[in-house]
Amino acid sequence: MSATGVTPAPTVGRPRAFDMEKALQKALEVFWRKGYEGASLPDLCEAMGINKPSLYAAFGNKEQLFLKTIELYENRPCAFFYPALERATSYEVVQHMLCGAASTNADPDNPPGCVIVQGALACSESATFVKEALIAKRRAGEVALCSRLEQAKAEGDLPANAEPAALARYILAVLQGMAVQATSGANCAELKQVAETVLAAWPGKRPEF
Repeated sequence: MSATGVTPAPTVGRPRAFDMEKALQKALEVFWRKGYEGASLPDLCEAMGINKPSLYAAFGNKEQLFLKTIELYENRPCAFFYPALERATSYEVVQHMLCGAASTNADPDNPPGCVIVQGALACSESATFVKEALIAKRRAGEVALCSRLEQAKAEGDLPANAEPAALARYILAVLQGMAVQATSGANCAELKQVAETVLAAWPGKRPEF
């Protein structure tokens, strides 16, 4: 009882305040290292510094949290795929993508590989929604690259017999393979050798320096 004779009302507990972006970054690191299926809710809560009720209140369920981390991943300053499409020639587009993949996938400051590729490699039927969302993202990237290569062909930057759709699938396959190699221990120099091999055979015009 207080000096006024009135008993204070009990304080209602409130969820612990936290930085949403930092929490998402921590969750991204967990998903990046363990994949969607491998990342458990206790793993995520521990990394983010919150409890399950706070996670659900802030981000929804695990699926929604994962998709939010993918959005964060795609918008990082070091993201290279979509910015590459703005390059002047198809050679420079592909060069920027492949060299960006080599540097990013083997960056010692981050988990190896690509979270979009790794996230869906071992998804079970219960994670169909996540797997389909990641497939859709990769498909959207392939369509965007194909469109850019069609533009290059129309401009005479690619030869008349070039097949933009096939070239786009080829580059996406190489990018995904580089991500898998990085998770197996390939370093930046080794991945850049892959990039250089692809570029040496690229049918587009070389930039003039």
